[in-house]
Amino acid sequence: MTPIKNQMPITLKDYKLFEVDAPFELENGGVLKEMTIAYHSYGTLNDKRDNVIWVCHALTANSDVVDWWSGIFGESKLFDPTESFIVCANIIGSYYGSTGPRSINPDTGIAYGLDFPLVTVKDMAKAHVLLAKHLEVNSIEIIIGGSCGGHQVQELCLISDVSIRNAIMLVTSAKETAWSIAIHEAQRLALRADQTFQENNNESGIDGLKAARGMGLIGYRTFDQYINQQDDLDNRYSDFKASSYIRYQGEKLAKRFHAHSYFHLLNSLDTHNIGRNRGGLKNALSLIKQRTLLISINSDILIPESEQRFMADHIPQSKHVVIESKYGHDGFLVETDKIRNIIHEFLQK
Repeated sequence: MTPIKNQMPITLKDYKLFEVDAPFELENGGVLKEMTIAYHSYGTLNDKRDNVIWVCHALTANSDVVDWWSGIFGESKLFDPTESFIVCANIIGSYYGSTGPRSINPDTGIAYGLDFPLVTVKDMAKAHVLLAKHLEVNSIEIIIGGSCGGHQVQELCLISDVSIRNAIMLVTSAKETAWSIAIHEAQRLALRADQTFQENNNESGIDGLKAARGMGLIGYRTFDQYINQQDDLDNRYSDFKASSYIRYQGEKLAKRFHAHSYFHLLNSLDTHNIGRNRGGLKNALSLIKQRTLLISINSDILIPESEQRFMADHIPQSKHVVIESKYGHDGFLVETDKIRNIIHEFLQK
């Protein structure tokens, strides 16, 4: 395997690297003089080069989709690598192999750190297109993503010169809402409050990252879920279960991610606006011609079902399904049985 220029927090198995052979121009005017895309692929591309399922991952996930979405992907699962060629690319700006804040800046010889340029969701989609061409993919049968993965799917439906037949988007929106941006800004404040955040090393901003993750988890789950699983049944004065849970989740992320990548990806999320330079949201959505399945979680408070309903109203060939779940936004990773059945029915028709 080619030595990777990026620092990775955990060992990922069987990932591949694509070194882009030209500077990568960013939507906001910046340029990445060098860019690497880390990705996983499973199965074999057929002779027509069209048995492709393309996966766009969410905020802090990686490209090993068979690992983190095992209820949907894998042998004998809904999307089976013995039948399809499955590709998932790590988004640029992340911490799992693709170029990001911990990559070496060719101008300085050290990691970009906080100097990493702004990457938009459209830029992420453009990187997917480059990888598809590198893999000599002729067409994509299904493109799928949840949360900000769904944001990428929208952009790909509009910018890709590789034909896409079916688009599946879960708990996503046509534009990052003021509610989500406010949550992101609170997280960024927590990151900046860590005095080590401005440093440029592997340990920068760890405590801030833990705090930011704790804030994010408030939106990922629900009131009822916290009450049911984290409520204390005794009369204690401290060491509450909910507090312990938030600390644990913050520490868990800090072991596998970097504060600078988290900061930059939050900035990327805020740029999501499918209507920018396309005549507004309604017009942009009307330009998505793929058969489209939109899946909502009824208890999602981060990107509520009203956002997907709006999209369904303006995407011509769309179907909208709402799943009842107690897990909130994270339901798209948990309710795999329900999601599998919904997707199967959609594809059969």
